[in-house]
Amino acid sequence: MEKETKEKKSQLVVSLREGVSIVQMIFFKEVRINLTRKRPDMDKTHLALLAGTITNEVFGTQNPEAKFASFRQEHWGDIEQELLNLKEEMAPLLTHLTDALRIQTLCDHQEGCDSSATLLQAKELDFLIEDRDIPLPSTFMAAVRELGKQHNLLIPQMQFTPEQDASMVH
Repeated sequence: MEKETKEKKSQLVVSLREGVSIVQMIFFKEVRINLTRKRPDMDKTHLALLAGTITNEVFGTQNPEAKFASFRQEHWGDIEQELLNLKEEMAPLLTHLTDALRIQTLCDHQEGCDSSATLLQAKELDFLIEDRDIPLPSTFMAAVRELGKQHNLLIPQMQFTPEQDASMVH
């Protein structure tokens, strides 16, 4: 019985991480579009690297590869400025971003990792919606599916039992 519970929890974490990845992809896309609008003369490759680095900073997933680490270091001023502007420039995505970061932290916790620094950074940069409740897994996935539809992504529906919803929150 315990093995079955662990397997269900593991499947739930995998599904939730997929939801977080979808929010991350959409966030990257929107950041890149915003940067292109703000900096039309900038090279597309540079814009993509900048959007990717900003996305990695938000989700706490810095790319250690030398090329990306060097880009991050060389362009930290631009990256930091964009991070400071997220609250205003990415306002329509902030609820999804807040939920995804919280779910990511819960998933990491389930796997024995502490990624609370990502939430603290989002709070410090003032784009984390603190008074928003942590969503249940089923609510999060439903919101991700809706967001995916709005951005023309096809996302299969996941079924969650009430026990799975409760197991992630407690």
